[in-house]
Amino acid sequence: MRLLLRSLSLLALAASILSGQQLKPMTVHDLLAMRRVTDPQISPDGRWVAFTVTDHSISENKTNSNIFLVPAAGGSVNQLTAAKGSNSTPRWLSATTLSFVSTRDGESQAWIIPVTGGEARKLTNISTEASGLVVSRDGKLIAFASDVFPDCPDDDCNQRRAAGDALQKSKAKVFDRLPYRVWNAWKDGRRSHLFVQVLDGSPARDLTPGDHDVPPIDLGGSWDYAFSPDGTEMTFTMNTDSLTATSTNNDLFVVSSRGGSARRITSNPANDAQPTYSPDGKMIAYLAMERPGFEADQRRLVVYDRATGNRRLVTSPTDVSVGEMVWSPDGRYIYCTGDNKGTRSIYRITLGDGKVVPIMKEGTNSGLRITPDGKTLVFTHDRIDIPADVYRMDVSGRNLTRLTGLNDERVKALRLQPKEDFWFEGAGGTKIHGMLVKPPHFAKGSRYPMIYLIHGGPQGQWMDQFHFRWSAQLFASRGYVVAMVNPRGSTGYGQ
Repeated sequence: MRLLLRSLSLLALAASILSGQQLKPMTVHDLLAMRRVTDPQISPDGRWVAFTVTDHSISENKTNSNIFLVPAAGGSVNQLTAAKGSNSTPRWLSATTLSFVSTRDGESQAWIIPVTGGEARKLTNISTEASGLVVSRDGKLIAFASDVFPDCPDDDCNQRRAAGDALQKSKAKVFDRLPYRVWNAWKDGRRSHLFVQVLDGSPARDLTPGDHDVPPIDLGGSWDYAFSPDGTEMTFTMNTDSLTATSTNNDLFVVSSRGGSARRITSNPANDAQPTYSPDGKMIAYLAMERPGFEADQRRLVVYDRATGNRRLVTSPTDVSVGEMVWSPDGRYIYCTGDNKGTRSIYRITLGDGKVVPIMKEGTNSGLRITPDGKTLVFTHDRIDIPADVYRMDVSGRNLTRLTGLNDERVKALRLQPKEDFWFEGAGGTKIHGMLVKPPHFAKGSRYPMIYLIHGGPQGQWMDQFHFRWSAQLFASRGYVVAMVNPRGSTGYGQ
């Protein structure tokens, strides 16, 4: 596998030498021209992988996302949607039908499209818009999140309130509680709620009424709500503390997919998140932290028995902090990602004895999925010198195969530099890991200016990743040696 990954790094260089093409350092225009590949989703029959591709237009100062398809066995990549705006979050309703979230008509709503050809049609028409789409196993229900006024009983009320706010002459904002802002969005009175809609034209139902956010504002998982296999129940993550701005106390709740009172199933005072049902519906796996208030605490895998209410800590002997996870179809294993010394590796966890085995250590791996026969994993893989593509790999960790190559022509023209690892001794003799990215045409023995990148956190790490926001490759292309050090407290080096 290591040889295959290294050969991908050399692909652009070899192709350019054969063609006589002069390689050039990457510019910001080259970076923004790269197509971003994310969110692979396997069809119920295991034949297809749907994924999202995002393109950027510098002249229009806009991004545009669309859904693409590729055979899971390998083959030609085909574009499924072509609408302007954002078309993302592909989720299979059946082997021939795909749902997704689109802003094609000016607002974010769920849509449906046949993969064999035909026009898309709208599934939701909620005034507060829809995002975070998930579907039931039988394809008869969809769930999504929507930002609503928590005291509104229905969509008509939300529509009137939003219209009234739009007519206010003053745009000043007054806050009397925290948080008043989360990342780039004001918390100005609305709450994210979980909705379920039957695909028969009936209106969506609010499953989480009240003054709380679902999903929570922070420390959630890759997905924080899920249908039970029979579609009768949903589990979700919510923080009910009075001051969520300083709380990590997310908990799991279950509720009927028809609505009603939700029941709390965790009481851990630290973070519980990312619930997912076992294939037979008997268990719920989720991630749990141990220390309240500590955002970078290790995420441990816990399995909850729906019949007895008992829970079992699966990954207690290991230092791996679990990320995205999927069940094997037979319920014997969970495959997951986890930060690992400057990479995001893939692991196999045996539920019987809690044994954790790394099966893919290199690069940054995301969007982990498993085929219905349980034999193949599908995910995106990227590195500092390789943009993300969709890959497949046997669950044993063998036969890594790239399914897409949407940036090959762009990469061929560039001299992209791989990272180089180094270790040094820190305070108390602790071994500290770092990575260097050298400028193109680096000459040994010459002197170069250095950029030292510092990650925030500590709940994070620098990774071997083709990063669009902190691009070590782009800094290096301007003639700098780039140093990225993961100090003590970074994730990926044990608790």
